Amino acid sequence: MSTETQNDGDDLEERVTNFLRRNFPQIQMHGGSAAIQDIDRESGEVSIALGGACSGCGISPMTIQAIKSRMVKEIPEIEKVNASTGMDGGDEMGGGMSPSFPGETVDEDGGEPDEGPEAPF
Repeated sequence: MSTETQNDGDDLEERVTNFLRRNFPQIQMHGGSAAIQDIDRESGEVSIALGGACSGCGISPMTIQAIKSRMVKEIPEIEKVNASTGMDGGDEMGGGMSPSFPGETVDEDGGEPDEGPEAPF
């Protein structure tokens, strides 16, 4: 690999990092993180992992879709973005875990879920 090619690669990685930092500061503000897992310069494919509070967050699928659609528009070398929370079982949409609510539990033997305390009215 030539120095010129290496510098181009470093520049691409830097642009992807800056893209994430610039476009998604709310990820960090909410305790989440976004990290580049892999950049395939030949195919133009980049893999991003969302972590921290993003794992299991109900809006992480929307964050993933925003990353995918914006990155390919802003960085011409990027043709495809794979992004996930690591909690999605391989689904690229980043489904994550189902949200849970205070007081909500599911009976282990498959019974009805406990909807939490009843409203006092």
